[in-house]
Amino acid sequence: MDFKRAKQYALNRLYNELSPDLYYHHVSHTLDVCKAITEIAKEEGVSEEELILLRTAGYFHDLGFVKQYLNNEPIAAKIAKEKLPELGYSERQIEIIEQLILATKVPQEPNNHLEKIICDADLDYLGRDDFYEISQSLLKEWQAYGLVESEEEFNYKQVSFFEAHHFFTETAIKNRKPLKDMHLAELKKTLIQ
Repeated sequence: MDFKRAKQYALNRLYNELSPDLYYHHVSHTLDVCKAITEIAKEEGVSEEELILLRTAGYFHDLGFVKQYLNNEPIAAKIAKEKLPELGYSERQIEIIEQLILATKVPQEPNNHLEKIICDADLDYLGRDDFYEISQSLLKEWQAYGLVESEEEFNYKQVSFFEAHHFFTETAIKNRKPLKDMHLAELKKTLIQ
């Protein structure tokens, strides 16, 4: 597996082809997810090969945004399936990567340990100190794509999303759930005022 070239390919496409209206699903999100994958995977004790598969999926998981906004995961999985054979990934490895990418679709329904890791990494920010800053970039993006009209509507959607979401790995439950719960309580307060 030539992970370096796979990473470079994905980042080049993201830098060059993503819409400037993707304030949240920007290259910085991909880099953030890959950092979280590495941190969670190490604590979850995955093998070296599994970590490479997870990281490859992390770099490819939002590539579908170069084509369309909604339901972009199948497109990202297709891009991975077409590109990775020439970079030395086996058919089995590519199938795993495709499933990892598809698992990030919201609402998340991971089927195995690796899928749980990428799902938690993709939404890692929910339980971090930079949540509000990142959340503002998502608001701006949703407004640009006509998914919400106001910050109040966005906050209602955030609260429902938070209530439906849960972390899957022991690592994320331990490290991210407490602050995520606090953010939910704070968001609910903004709706009462």
